[in-house]
Amino acid sequence: MSEQNNHWLLRDLPYAAMLALAVGGIVLSGFRGLTTYYYWMALAPVYGFACILSGWRKIDQTSEHVRLVVTQALHWLAFLGAMSLMFMPEVRGVVNDNAMSLALLILLALGTFVAGVHARVWRICLVGAFLALAVPVVAWVQDSAMFLLVASILVIVVAAAFLWLWRREKGGA
Repeated sequence: MSEQNNHWLLRDLPYAAMLALAVGGIVLSGFRGLTTYYYWMALAPVYGFACILSGWRKIDQTSEHVRLVVTQALHWLAFLGAMSLMFMPEVRGVVNDNAMSLALLILLALGTFVAGVHARVWRICLVGAFLALAVPVVAWVQDSAMFLLVASILVIVVAAAFLWLWRREKGGA
């Protein structure tokens, strides 16, 4: 790998990690329990740290560094507060797991986009926009899980039948 490719990979790795962590949270949200709560609560500081690191490189002045850290800290603390509300027993009692994962993804998308605006990092905004665009896709997948399962099984059965017929014809010819 060339030096330039390594530079691109290192520069964009935090954003790819942010997306991967969000997908992990969506998958984990299908489960109830403290693991899901702690995962989402740990995600906010990780995202905040990524935002600070990304924005830090873009500014020179100490006062701007302080502003960036304070803004991001307050932003992600507010995000943690909103997520804590989602995990309250009163809310969990009326929100099913699918709706919970979508609500958390919407919160994360909005929080990430706004954090990118505050940090003046367009790539963070892009991660937030991508997460927002993923919301309807995740909703469709959750709503169509049984359809996707049946369709996948059907494709596998048809492919296996064609493979069996092809091998039978090839062996018999």
